[in-house]
Amino acid sequence: MDPVNGYLKESVRGLRGEDAFTYLAKAREVSERKGIKVISFGIGQPDLPTFSNIVEAAKVALDRGLTGYTETEGIRELREAIADYLNQRYHAGVKPNEVVVTTGTKTAIFLAMASYIRPGDEVIIPDPTYPAYPELTKFFGGKPVYVPLTFNPEDGFRLNLKAIEDAVSDKTRAIVLNNPHNPTGAVFRPSEVSRLLEVAKDHGLLVIVDEIYDNFLYEEGVFKGVLELEPDWRRYIIYTNGFSKTFSMTGWRLGYLVASGEVIEPLRRFAANTYSCPPSIAQWAGVEALRSEASWRASREMVELFKRRRDVMYNELRRIPGFEVWRSEGAFYMYPRVKGVLDKLNMSVEEFVNWLLEEHGVAILPGTAFSESTMGREYVRLSFALDEKLIIEGLRRVKEAIEGLKPR
Repeated sequence: MDPVNGYLKESVRGLRGEDAFTYLAKAREVSERKGIKVISFGIGQPDLPTFSNIVEAAKVALDRGLTGYTETEGIRELREAIADYLNQRYHAGVKPNEVVVTTGTKTAIFLAMASYIRPGDEVIIPDPTYPAYPELTKFFGGKPVYVPLTFNPEDGFRLNLKAIEDAVSDKTRAIVLNNPHNPTGAVFRPSEVSRLLEVAKDHGLLVIVDEIYDNFLYEEGVFKGVLELEPDWRRYIIYTNGFSKTFSMTGWRLGYLVASGEVIEPLRRFAANTYSCPPSIAQWAGVEALRSEASWRASREMVELFKRRRDVMYNELRRIPGFEVWRSEGAFYMYPRVKGVLDKLNMSVEEFVNWLLEEHGVAILPGTAFSESTMGREYVRLSFALDEKLIIEGLRRVKEAIEGLKPR
């Protein structure tokens, strides 16, 4: 037996990738092979470059020779800046020694899952979901327990709180909460989140929280962070966030985890054995991002731009027959139900998105990238992190393609 292949762990072999990156590669391949401009609504990253003052701060760090290892938990200046941000925004009382800086928010989620999920544990995950949560759960021997969100075009996507509580068993270890939500663009109301937290407390469960989109909010008064809603967060919440979205720093790989000081030291030791420390240059850029009003001003302007793009996408999607669309309230995604289109064309959602890409040069993601249930098979995800003209042109292509195709 070839040990390189034969000894590969099944937990690694069975992992799903992230389809956003798969379709990014497909879009490039189709564009080169056919010589056409593919309009991509696929990958979830701001299309604006990292703000100039943040880039300059990284250059200064390079010029100062700050290119070596740092503390595993992150430089003191950055942990203080993170704590100050969370305390100013959420009145959370976070201390710098309750922060671990990570190589992106995904690594923060990895640390949380690896540290708490044991073989046989169940993790309740609202469905559809960002794929890292269930895949890491399975990798560490746990079982994802999916609880579908409710949906209608008037109210959008909401947590099914009764179903969440009904899903709790004696094997349940944790609940995952991603808010604002990827892929739906939902912002769960404070009353929803508070009730979910009550369920967790009542049953002695951990809540793993991901608020990476907490600054991409398009409606007033619909969002409150968990650190503000729950003063006793240290007892049962592991909080993750990062810099990729708010400051358009996806390639810098900078995130963070916040938890009780009692568990930070073992988490720090685990991190030391995993990635040593976050990139030094990115950390100094992160300090500038959080401390500078120029960064926050640019971020607010980006969010306003994305709000206009959201409205353009919503209006264009409503014109496409067979699309049930809700105007998302956060993140930068829409997740329309397309069952009417699929039934008309007699296609699966994967066949539908591949047909749009190959024949019409439009890349969107199938809902099955985020769910194996009807919450995936009847939906698609579109990012509006691209220019308004491209949004209009891309959705014009989709509309004309659907109207021009006869049922199979």
